[in-house]
Amino acid sequence: MKLTIDHTAFAAAVSTPSEVCPPGSGPHSRRSPAGRLQQRVRISAFDYEISADTTAAATVTETGRALVSGRLLSDIVCTVRGDVHLELRGPRLVLKAGSARFILPTLPLDEYPALPEPGTITGTLDGPAFAEAVAQVACAVSREESLPTLTGIGLHHDSEAATLTLYATDATFAVRTLSWKDANLPDTSAVIPGRALRRAKATADDTTVDLALPTGDAGLFTLRSDLTTTAIRALEGELPKYDALFPTEFAHTATVEIAPLKAAAQRVALVSAKKDAPIKLTFTADSTLVLEGGTGDDAQAVDSVDTSLTGGELTIAFNPAFLLDGLNALMAESVQFDFISPTKPAVLRAHDGDDQASATSSCRSG
Repeated sequence: MKLTIDHTAFAAAVSTPSEVCPPGSGPHSRRSPAGRLQQRVRISAFDYEISADTTAAATVTETGRALVSGRLLSDIVCTVRGDVHLELRGPRLVLKAGSARFILPTLPLDEYPALPEPGTITGTLDGPAFAEAVAQVACAVSREESLPTLTGIGLHHDSEAATLTLYATDATFAVRTLSWKDANLPDTSAVIPGRALRRAKATADDTTVDLALPTGDAGLFTLRSDLTTTAIRALEGELPKYDALFPTEFAHTATVEIAPLKAAAQRVALVSAKKDAPIKLTFTADSTLVLEGGTGDDAQAVDSVDTSLTGGELTIAFNPAFLLDGLNALMAESVQFDFISPTKPAVLRAHDGDDQASATSSCRSG
């Protein structure tokens, strides 16, 4: 194998598998086989939960394949400049760039497993919108590994509505629905490991991306952009049905600007003796939201922000971390709170008048 490739293109190609399959997450995560196809270099990584396969244009003079440490290759590429020259010499891969020269030991190619075959495409959608939706619902993913299904992000394809819904639940519940061009396949649902999907969304930077949801016993979710294909093994089990957790009728509705609300919530939470101690929010008839933290003989704090309220005055308590997670997930300027009562979870939705309104979070009250 012998080839020359632009440094910027090679760095981007190497970084994609490195980000998706970070070093140390599996027995093959540090090993990237590089191959040649029609004047292109192909770089892939695999750790049994997730695989990434990407290509970049190169000047190839000799075809071949090599299996090397992905972490070492990524570290080297970050430090060099100029065109990168790669040449396989026996059991060594020689990398030259500028005045620098590196010799990397190779590993037996038969130790590298075959990459999973991508499934049938379920639909196509806007890449940045999908990446944003993953980031939004990820706030509700559980960090408790003893309940593996709750560590996942649910995906539901509604063929009649031509939508893809992403959802997750733990102490909070988050859901975002996107329009997409589906492939006229039946309704499909799957739960994808949240940690892996958050890493894979970095490859969804093309204008459009193709998604293949698991069907039958395949058990693989595939995300495909122009140059990169990522496959993730789905989790077993199901998440709670998101449409049953969000009520449609409310007794109170309030709108608040997010930036000052977050700042006020962070300030009043400082006095709490316990990190998860709730803060109290009182929505008043004079368009003021009063936030209070601390109780009794402990330190106390009070702050206020402007709001608009429909319905009677209301006082409700939130775990500040849950509240801030819900606000951060909306990625909007204003939030709309919908309440049934002070003892029921509140529904937060973006209030910007665009598709952000479909991004909602159910925050458990204190």
